Amino acid sequence: MKAGKAESMAIWLGLLGLAPFALLALSVWSPPWRSLALPALLAYSALILSFLGGVRWGRALEAGSPAQFVLAVLPSLYALGVLQAPPVAGLILLAAGFVGQWWLDVPADRMRAPAWFRRLRGWLTAGVLACHLLALGPLLPV
Repeated sequence: MKAGKAESMAIWLGLLGLAPFALLALSVWSPPWRSLALPALLAYSALILSFLGGVRWGRALEAGSPAQFVLAVLPSLYALGVLQAPPVAGLILLAAGFVGQWWLDVPADRMRAPAWFRRLRGWLTAGVLACHLLALGPLLPV
């Protein structure tokens, strides 16, 4: 697959991956759906955070860096722990996990990823954070 096609595919799949975040975050606003949507949002969020660790694992295979392998398993362990927290805390902690993972991957380009991937990670992280904030709205006391 040529670089342009790979980039295009990654962008489309990444953006499609935001759809469950948005749908579930909006569903949290509907009281009849909240009891289903909130646990699903937390689970999907933990799953995707773990996936980002897998991305780092793949990059670590290329670099052969033991430190990168250690960093690659942290998102899964963190997400599993967060799933034990109450829902509001879980949303906040998972959002923080996405920010932390972005910070580890993108600003210093520790994974030596292509520029388009760094931009995509920024867009997707912003989208995930927006969905977490949206889902918090009906859960916080007024």
